[in-house]
Amino acid sequence: MDEIVNKVAQSSLMVFDLEDYFPEEHVVDLDISQWLLEGIILRESEFREQLKNTDWSPFKDKYVALYCSTEAILPAWTFALVAVHLAPFSLKVIHGSKKSAIIEWYQDILNKLDYTEYFQKPVILKGCSKREVPNEVYTIAIQKLLQVAKSVMFGEACSAVPLYKSKKERPL
Repeated sequence: MDEIVNKVAQSSLMVFDLEDYFPEEHVVDLDISQWLLEGIILRESEFREQLKNTDWSPFKDKYVALYCSTEAILPAWTFALVAVHLAPFSLKVIHGSKKSAIIEWYQDILNKLDYTEYFQKPVILKGCSKREVPNEVYTIAIQKLLQVAKSVMFGEACSAVPLYKSKKERPL
């Protein structure tokens, strides 16, 4: 019987897995309705006092997504004032959903990565994951990989969808 050879493992094919950079506990959301009267009315002096008395330490070194879960009509400064209190603790404050904060996290991480190991190599942008990586993040990642990779496919080695193939060699 012939030995089974893993040709994928022997190839120069590189896997770029966005799940490796998933923020886990680094991204949290914060509903500001907790500081509103009945969840919908902002009384400025009470709001300021509650923010002043809040323990912000649980948000240390986190990306925080600020939102309001109610139909409250809020002045433009509301979220900015909460951000003033969060800024000394958090890494970043985003006005929006947790998904928006995750996308922002990935944007920052992907901007800092060194992509030289993918230079002139075929790359698979891994598409199957156990965690919910937002689709927008794949769009950010492909733009980074286009700058260095010889080719980029999406999915798994056994069923990859071709996305890009370089037309010429790039100088390092």
